[in-house]
Amino acid sequence: MFEIKLKDNLGRTGILKTKHGIVRTPALMPVIHPGKQSIDVKAAGAEIVITNAYIIYKNDELREKASQEGVHSLINFDGPVMTDSGSFQLSEYGDVEINNQEVIEFQELIGSDIGTSLDIPTPPHVTRSRAEKELEITLERAKESLKYKKNIMLNSVVQGSTFPDLRSQCADELSKMEFELHPIGAVVPLMETYQYKDLVDVVMASVTHLPDSRPRHLMGAGHPMIFALAVAMGCDLFDSAAYILYAEDDRFLTVNGTYKLENLVEMPCSCPICIEYTPDDLRKMDKNERKVLIAQHNLNVSFAEIRRIKQAINDGSLMELVEIRCRAHPRLLDAYRQLGKYVEVMEKYDPSSKKSAFFYSGPESLNRVEIYRHLEKLSKLPKKSRLLLLPAHRKPYHKYLSQEPGEFFSEGSSKKSGMDDLQIMVVDVPFGLIPLELDEVYPLAQNDSPRIMDDNAHHFIQEIIEGTYDEYDEVIISSYLDQKFNLGLYSNYTLPESLNMKIDDQQKIIVVADYQFGQGAGDALFAGNLEIVYSKKTGKIRHIYYGKELIATMRASDGIFVLSKEGARRLHSRMEYPKNRVVVNEDSEPYAREGKSIFAKFIIECDSNIRANDEVLIVNENDDLLAFGKSLLNSTEIMDFKVGQAIKTRKGGL
Repeated sequence: MFEIKLKDNLGRTGILKTKHGIVRTPALMPVIHPGKQSIDVKAAGAEIVITNAYIIYKNDELREKASQEGVHSLINFDGPVMTDSGSFQLSEYGDVEINNQEVIEFQELIGSDIGTSLDIPTPPHVTRSRAEKELEITLERAKESLKYKKNIMLNSVVQGSTFPDLRSQCADELSKMEFELHPIGAVVPLMETYQYKDLVDVVMASVTHLPDSRPRHLMGAGHPMIFALAVAMGCDLFDSAAYILYAEDDRFLTVNGTYKLENLVEMPCSCPICIEYTPDDLRKMDKNERKVLIAQHNLNVSFAEIRRIKQAINDGSLMELVEIRCRAHPRLLDAYRQLGKYVEVMEKYDPSSKKSAFFYSGPESLNRVEIYRHLEKLSKLPKKSRLLLLPAHRKPYHKYLSQEPGEFFSEGSSKKSGMDDLQIMVVDVPFGLIPLELDEVYPLAQNDSPRIMDDNAHHFIQEIIEGTYDEYDEVIISSYLDQKFNLGLYSNYTLPESLNMKIDDQQKIIVVADYQFGQGAGDALFAGNLEIVYSKKTGKIRHIYYGKELIATMRASDGIFVLSKEGARRLHSRMEYPKNRVVVNEDSEPYAREGKSIFAKFIIECDSNIRANDEVLIVNENDDLLAFGKSLLNSTEIMDFKVGQAIKTRKGGL
């Protein structure tokens, strides 16, 4: 019914299957007013639309036609149609002349692809007692609606006002029920008043408690400037009446805000409308004619942004797009900064490696998943007792380190000399501390930042350096770093002139494996008399052999290991169950041995630390190694989904 194809942060592209065709998410659903629509939304790119079942029900003529011919004929759209239940009218007017059973049965009658139960849309910032009371009714109606469902997919809306715990409670309860999709409701007032920071808390409190296998619909999010942020929070569907409502007021939507026709001297984009007409042309037109053209522009801009987001997810650059979009308005920037507080949650969903580099574009980038993940992984690597910190120059760092010891300062008292038990790291924005053994691994080599450092980055690096003082017996720091980051060290220390900055490749592959698979993986994979084969073109490590047996290949694009059969066997033999593993049921075992891809429904257990794009071992319930491959989902998604691929198997027959 719903299947994830690609991921970036909490954002995902996917396929939603309905009776009237598939929807490629993220997707924008133009709102169609039954009986009044004059815009061809399908020509603009709509794969799914939303209309209001209550409006149809209340109008005798519309109800008769929809009952006889179906809602698709009524609104002249042959693709998937979602219908709302009248909750909007309930929020606007305080009452509707229909009950939950009637609206579900009516949506069944008119052939909706996706119907909606009649929830109570509790507005923001009401009293807690009101929010709790109305949430109770929403949950009762949600449970009741399943009794009347027959052939349609069914929405159930997450409510709870601006109380995050109530949103989470609602999502938890709805997750126990057999719904296909989940709108996040009653958020339009937050968007209309630019309370985007509160919107982030509402959405994250909802999304993080909903099943990953069900699409999430951010209701009323029709402005393209917010799409990227919403997708990064895990929203898959949006509905928009803004394209026509703004057009009625002579307003143009753009990803950077809204323009009034009266203020335009040039058209705001390069869509067909903006190319063919000038602002003066539109001002001279009849209002209805002008409304249609501006609405077409608004749809063009909105669907173009959806396509841009999908491409960003494919490229692994969604968060760069979010950072650009959120600088369009100060309140959006507030929202993005608020999202940074959820980095621990987002880390679970962000793929472990990506196609694109990490671009530091401002202080907000310091809250990105990649930085948090690196520092967490770094903290779990085996430590030596002494640390040498060097300034960064060009990448890869180990090739451009100065061979002259220069002047150094020491924090600690061991005052040992030589390289014994000395860990060398470079200091750089945005990842802080980078062991030389890891300086070609994603994302430590695949990043860029401005040469002029902002104050936030300066303090970030300063705190990281000072944090090492308690972790090592001695920290040796170059005078350049001491001065640049105001460390205030005074104890002069001279390193031996024979200091060798060259990284031992045997040690390097062990550290990379520990960083990638977890502590102990390096010793498991690379024990014995090894042969390291280098690329003739770049000189980088390419293959590691034990005799004639290939153990692993280091991927040139990101410095990550891809296992061979021998590598999988070695990792499996030394890493404790269930580390690095997905466990398949008996039915799937023969297919795994044949090297066939593993579908989520056949997986019965997995390592909770698995992230999308991780190399994983495929085993049966007895922990017999069957195959190995690349995970397409994270551990939570693997266990939640019942359709679609979870593991792209590289080799079977182990």
